[in-house]
Amino acid sequence: MHVSSSPAAPAATPRWHTPLLVQASVACHLGAGAALVAAPALWPWALGAVALDHALITATGLWPRSTWLGSNLRRLPAGSAARGEVSITIDDGPDPAVTPAVLDLLDAFSARATFFCIARHAERHPQLCREIVRRGHSVQNHSHRHAHTFSLLGPRAIAREVGRAQDTLSQITGQRPGFFRAPAGLRNVFLAKVLHDLDLQLVSWTRRGFDTLRREPADVLARLTRRLSAGDIVLLHDGNAARAPSGVAVVLEVLPGLLRRVRQAGLRTVTLTEAVAAGGAQAPAAR
Repeated sequence: MHVSSSPAAPAATPRWHTPLLVQASVACHLGAGAALVAAPALWPWALGAVALDHALITATGLWPRSTWLGSNLRRLPAGSAARGEVSITIDDGPDPAVTPAVLDLLDAFSARATFFCIARHAERHPQLCREIVRRGHSVQNHSHRHAHTFSLLGPRAIAREVGRAQDTLSQITGQRPGFFRAPAGLRNVFLAKVLHDLDLQLVSWTRRGFDTLRREPADVLARLTRRLSAGDIVLLHDGNAARAPSGVAVVLEVLPGLLRRVRQAGLRTVTLTEAVAAGGAQAPAAR
């Protein structure tokens, strides 16, 4: 299949700049090493400084909306928000038992969504992945395997994992993803450079319903719609979805209410690619 760049993919990122926190971490390690050479008796202080640095780096990677490890799209660009737009993002699919019903619900409300697909699942269900695009939605990169150990991988392993997903999704849909969401939102210091090299923008969210854990649709819907406003990026799941007491995936009971609330608030749904392209530029990169 011919692969084209997504027409609304983020603009190519300029020259790579190491995030300030990573620069500070490198300086901490160099300083600790210099202190040990100059005064070996200072080893407890040097070790403590390095330990605190590692704790800070780890905590930052466990904070999905953090920008300290590199650029992170947490809200839609200002221009998109000014137009009253929100983006519904749906993770962990495609799932043959859930995704078709999600697509039908979106059609019923003339809504558009962004699907962060696990490439291994897309390989198993390529027609479903192509159907997502055919119906006007966007398919983006959610890694190849969605490994729980993703944030523990080294730079080469991360590059293989993200790059393989990028190639797989491009071949299936004919469009190269422009956005990436880390598995569970967790990452480490190596991810930002990999994404830069692949022209991918990291995306998190403004609100999530924890619909992989919570089984009560009303609770999930309340979390998603409380103070819902223009510029929001909403997170739901068609894969790994919890089951409501009715036995169906929570997303299928939450989505109609969410889309009604969007409509009642005078907002409109757009894909991330539409929001960023129409905004005129990539969202500002927080360093």
